[in-house]
Amino acid sequence: MSDRECTRRLIQTVATIGGVVIRAAAAWEARAALMLIYVSALIAMGFAPIVTYIERASPGKERLIPRWLAILSIYLVIVAVFVLLGLLVLPPLIAQASSLWERAPTLFNRLETFLLQHHLMTRRVTFEQAVQNAPTSAGANAVGTVLVALSSLIGGIFGLLTILILSFYFLIEASTMSDYLTRFIPAEQRHTVATATRQAVAKVSAWLQAQFLLAATMGTFVAIGLWLIGVPYFYVLALVAAVGETIPVIGPIIGGIASIAMALTVSPKLALMCGVYFLVLHQLEANVLVPKIMEKRVGVNPVAVLIALLIGGELYGLVGAILAIPTAAILSVAIDEFAPGRDGARIQRVR
Repeated sequence: MSDRECTRRLIQTVATIGGVVIRAAAAWEARAALMLIYVSALIAMGFAPIVTYIERASPGKERLIPRWLAILSIYLVIVAVFVLLGLLVLPPLIAQASSLWERAPTLFNRLETFLLQHHLMTRRVTFEQAVQNAPTSAGANAVGTVLVALSSLIGGIFGLLTILILSFYFLIEASTMSDYLTRFIPAEQRHTVATATRQAVAKVSAWLQAQFLLAATMGTFVAIGLWLIGVPYFYVLALVAAVGETIPVIGPIIGGIASIAMALTVSPKLALMCGVYFLVLHQLEANVLVPKIMEKRVGVNPVAVLIALLIGGELYGLVGAILAIPTAAILSVAIDEFAPGRDGARIQRVR
């Protein structure tokens, strides 16, 4: 090899490595925006089958409803459901939350008395002392804290609006984007890519529907059960359980601990009843609801789910843990369709 050829290859290698490093650095700096785009794409994939079903009245017929109207109708239904739930839940929820805040010192002292009686604490610290001994900040810092909280709230609202708008446009332009990206795929691979895309969309859609169904089911069961056994503030606790159901592994535990702690402020007997109820409920969830609703519909290996949860939680916290299952589902489809030896494995299975 001549010196000129060696120099040329060296320059190409350095340029390639430099390009990869620059792209990686740019992606890291834009990770927040990329996460919004990814969440929007997942939501669009989740609602895509529903949009197609609304768009076409029956299989094999031409479109009877414009795509934008089908998407808008889904958005309106979701907003209407949340408004209806808000009208039904918010008034008692606000009343119970206000009462809980007013009774917080009494409940705190009662819980502390129970812990002292059972030697789980060594000395008494009243609620008032805990508040007084809490770290305080100067007026300017307090104002800064309020401004930071308002900024985070505004940023969260804009992020939610961005996700909704991006999801809308992803659904509108799905066909155009697919045709454009297909140009960069070799002709012999296009059928495989199309099959993998359809499978990934189906899995993400099944995951999204399962999440809504699990959250609604668990929230309803918790509200009814806690109301029947007499646990106070059951509306608040049911909402915690429903939201916690969207957080894998940790969420249901948080809902159960919060309910047991609230029942403990009434009596140890009620706390025991609440603990038994949540134990039965979570056994029902783990052995019936999740296998029927999540595993069989999404079809992700439990080991892959655990690995995805660990990696997603480490990278992006709760958001990463929530998105771990759909991400694992997409990766499982990609590995199944594009892994080397896939065709050979299928032939062996047929034999």
